[in-house]
Amino acid sequence: MNFYFIWFLIMLTFSVLSFYFCMIFNFNEYFIMLEYKIYSINSVSIYYVMIFDWISLIFMSVVMFISSMVIIYSYNYMGGLNCSSLRFLFLVILFIFSMILMIISPNLLSILLGWDGLGLVSYCLVIYYNSMKSYLAGLVTCLTNRLGDIGLLICISWMMSYGSWHFMFYLEFFDINLYYLIFISCFTKSAQIPFSCWLPAAMAAPTPVSSLVHSSTLVTAGVYLLIRFFYFLSFNSYMFIFMSIMTMILSSLCANYEFDLKKIIALSTLSQLGLMMTSLFLGLVELSFFHLITHAMFKSLIFLCSGIFIYYMNDNQDIRLMGSVCMSMPITTSCFNIASMALCGIPFLSGFYSKDLILETSLFLNLNFIVFLLLFLSLGLTVMYTFRLFYYTMIFNNKFVSYNFMFDKYNFMLLSISLLTFFSVFCGSMIMWMINLDLSFISLPLKLKLLSITMVIMGMWIGVECFNFNYLFSLKYYLFNNYMWYMYSHSYYGLMISYKLSSLLMNRLCMWGEYYGAMGISMYMLNISYFIQILINNNFKIIMISLTIWFFIMI
Repeated sequence: MNFYFIWFLIMLTFSVLSFYFCMIFNFNEYFIMLEYKIYSINSVSIYYVMIFDWISLIFMSVVMFISSMVIIYSYNYMGGLNCSSLRFLFLVILFIFSMILMIISPNLLSILLGWDGLGLVSYCLVIYYNSMKSYLAGLVTCLTNRLGDIGLLICISWMMSYGSWHFMFYLEFFDINLYYLIFISCFTKSAQIPFSCWLPAAMAAPTPVSSLVHSSTLVTAGVYLLIRFFYFLSFNSYMFIFMSIMTMILSSLCANYEFDLKKIIALSTLSQLGLMMTSLFLGLVELSFFHLITHAMFKSLIFLCSGIFIYYMNDNQDIRLMGSVCMSMPITTSCFNIASMALCGIPFLSGFYSKDLILETSLFLNLNFIVFLLLFLSLGLTVMYTFRLFYYTMIFNNKFVSYNFMFDKYNFMLLSISLLTFFSVFCGSMIMWMINLDLSFISLPLKLKLLSITMVIMGMWIGVECFNFNYLFSLKYYLFNNYMWYMYSHSYYGLMISYKLSSLLMNRLCMWGEYYGAMGISMYMLNISYFIQILINNNFKIIMISLTIWFFIMI
């Protein structure tokens, strides 16, 4: 028995146990808080608190189930028992523990521990391949996530004045600005606009990591924290609804112009996160959580299937060079297509139940016409890029790229994707019946009732038609859409503007303009980045060691 199998069995067992207790807690409406006194000096007591209700238990069950599948998949994908793959395994386990620490704590301090653990370990996983591309992607990921930590740290110091960090007792008393800080923190973690550019960049990580990070752990941490922090009067804001919907539209549009297989799937994750955030700000908390769970299942499956494509096609990620993989890998492609259909919201697969409920319930919330239009438009765009992906990988002519490598051998990779396929089909209806979400009676006119399925069919049709268009746009149009509306390089344009301004001021102010303008700014930026680089070289090890020590203390 090796470590991969041992941890696979541990995670699977805990997942089943957690689900069993979730059903008991939901049926009897139990809610348990466990307190453990760490130490007390005079009147100061430090407690470690854990919370168990059906929300935290079912989310833990989903996270552990997906991580068990990812671990057994990595045994084949990362190559068995060599030294570096064991390092990979322990990083993944540390990542899962950070997530669980975040899920079960109602205390903002212990949430910050898990939150920081997620950020730091995700950095180590993104730079796993040690190439220049992955180093840059890791830095973008880590620094964007650190932005969110600032908001959380300010919240922690602010909540001192309320008497406790157990935020669940004080939700009605908080100042509205404290909620705004929490929103911004969760926006960086869940990659909403304007913090979206790290999510496609983080695809430099190995595929099993992408599957774990971008389905059920890192990106959903922000949504989960907002579900815990939910207080309707503070969430009722059109500005945040608009930001979430723009994230959906932006990512779906960019996915229609992207050719990297993993980036397309990452952008689809981004659009689903936008949907969860939108439903949260519309006040539909349980539906948002429901979509979080169903999305985790089929999205991790899509990632694992794409990993098998990349693995057997000689590390090729470009969809233009794939074509007709269904001929040589029938099991993998059928699983991939089931997951893609669940993502589109094809009726009676798991994605349909949550998506359809969110869209139909939102029609009752007297939205204005623009929001209503954008919601349904984003649904059509989702189907559009999924069908584009399907067309390029399954139907398009075979490119004979790496024909020697293509076969569908039965191994642990196929075991994990077949189990996940079962849940991608049945998870939605199962959870809907178990947590009684279908008790509300939705009565709509026939046209509105058929609108969602009409948008799905329209998206399919436009997605297929896209290949027959004669594109007459300039190259800048494609770069604009491909590079996430220039989000990667907007800082460069800011610098250019300040340079031009300083050159205008230079003649008038006799070189003071240069000193206080862009030249001075760029000099300071260079010095600061050099200083930070020296710090990072030394201190990352120290941060990781201190994080693990804290983990052992808390456990």
